[in-house]
Amino acid sequence: MDTPLLLIVDAANVVGSVPDGWWRDRRGATERLRDRLVGYGEGGLPGRTGPLEIVLVVEGAARGVESVPGVRVESAAGSGDDRMVELVAEAQGRDILVVTADRELRRRVAELGADVAGPRTVRSD
Repeated sequence: MDTPLLLIVDAANVVGSVPDGWWRDRRGATERLRDRLVGYGEGGLPGRTGPLEIVLVVEGAARGVESVPGVRVESAAGSGDDRMVELVAEAQGRDILVVTADRELRRRVAELGADVAGPRTVRSD
């Protein structure tokens, strides 16, 4: 069986991409994002059929958000960006898509061979 696409999502960047009051409850906003991501695991993304392996990288106030079936949550000990770069480096040879609007992070993961996409890829609102 082929290895599924590894989807790495920058939680802080995606949550912060819509001014919906997330700053009042960062953890809750991150949990809502995590729960929305579950559906992409089997169904895939536009132009990317499932199944997908989904990793949501959290930092700061969102640390401690739990994984759920279909979405593994990685709490970055330091910088979330650095953790995402590490995950891409560890998965060399796989098809990887990193979801973030952060220009510097996009550059760093693209240098390692990952594809990049913006937050709208996983936000329907």
